[in-house]
Amino acid sequence: MKKYPKYKDTYFLENEEIPEHWSTRSLGSISTQKSVTNNTGKELLSVFLDRGVIKFDDDHSKRTNGTSKDLSKYQLVEVGDFVLNNQQAWRGSVGVSSYEGIVSPAYIVLSLSKELNSSYANYLLRSPLCISQYAVNSKGVGSIQRNLYWDKLKLCKIPLPPYQEQVAIVTYLNKKNIQIDKLIFEAKKEINLLNELKQAEIAHMVTCGLNPNAPMKDSGIAWIGKIPAHWEVRRIKWLFKENDTRNVNLSYQLLSFSRSKGIIPYSDINDKAPSASDLSKYKIIRPGQLLENRMQAWSGMFGSSKIEGCVSPDYAVFDRTNENVNVDYYGYLFRTPLYVQQFANASKGVGDGFNRLYTPAFGAIYAIFPPSDEQTAIVSAIEAAKVKIDAMTSQLTRQITYLQELKQRIISDAVTGKIDVRNYNN
Repeated sequence: MKKYPKYKDTYFLENEEIPEHWSTRSLGSISTQKSVTNNTGKELLSVFLDRGVIKFDDDHSKRTNGTSKDLSKYQLVEVGDFVLNNQQAWRGSVGVSSYEGIVSPAYIVLSLSKELNSSYANYLLRSPLCISQYAVNSKGVGSIQRNLYWDKLKLCKIPLPPYQEQVAIVTYLNKKNIQIDKLIFEAKKEINLLNELKQAEIAHMVTCGLNPNAPMKDSGIAWIGKIPAHWEVRRIKWLFKENDTRNVNLSYQLLSFSRSKGIIPYSDINDKAPSASDLSKYKIIRPGQLLENRMQAWSGMFGSSKIEGCVSPDYAVFDRTNENVNVDYYGYLFRTPLYVQQFANASKGVGDGFNRLYTPAFGAIYAIFPPSDEQTAIVSAIEAAKVKIDAMTSQLTRQITYLQELKQRIISDAVTGKIDVRNYNN
């Protein structure tokens, strides 16, 4: 895109210029702070870094304590109002609302002048140019909270093009966003398909082996179905035995177990560890042992350890009973939908998220038992397939990151006048 013919200094941000015919205004001169409380029949709204103002019920990850029972002091928001989370505005938790509703009394609600097109304002006021000013005018309270108040917020300066030019910028950005969002959607869809393919390939290899021509037999267990004719089935208790060794001398590093990263040092994801007295009750795990998250076994939380350390006392650590058991193979097998269903059925508790799979119930479940050399070959084949598929996934992830950055750069360039979109027709 071409630039405007002439530019002028803004004088409020270093090295920032705007088109010569644009004006510079303070936020206080084009907005009015509102403090109306009216929660009768109004929907609860919230503000998010990546989504702007949304309906609270649309946030599927909301916490159960995300709202107060007393909404009498919640502020009324009308369509076109500018809403800021005054503690997180410096990170971009702001937006112009497309809804009528109410927000927390800790938020700032502004009524915008008719000089601003609301869609343009949503692009502009969420741009790096404005967010940097929210940060500068905020007062730090800890590492992630900076309070922003109206007396400082109203001093923030914004570039203001003529109204019809704002409309042209919105038209351009809407079209560009549709194009870029479509590419991002397709890339995410491809990632999901690749992940499904990976899980399907793993499930097939651990339950049917690597030889597509191998003769099959009925396993004798209805839910397992057919397996290669030379494979066996054994109860898990004949393959694994629990090891309850505790970290009594506090000499082992704390480990974390997650679905995405597996078993890793806790220090890799968190700076603050439990107290020493708590760690003395933690269980020791060593390379070659199987780890089960008892409360999440019903969702496939099993893994083989490659490092030494200690884990939550609510986990279960297992040794293999003999050298014919490949722990990596069973780490994969126990994460397949076939076994996840069995672990869910065998778990006991008071509801979703609180069910535990205890060792006797775990041990009573039948497991597929291929010859040890095939277990090893299957693990190698899985690792090779993962490397290939993960490489494709990483490439798509980098593509998404680039597209997201490109989208933000185009928005920033358009609302600050670095590109002239007035005659854009594509």
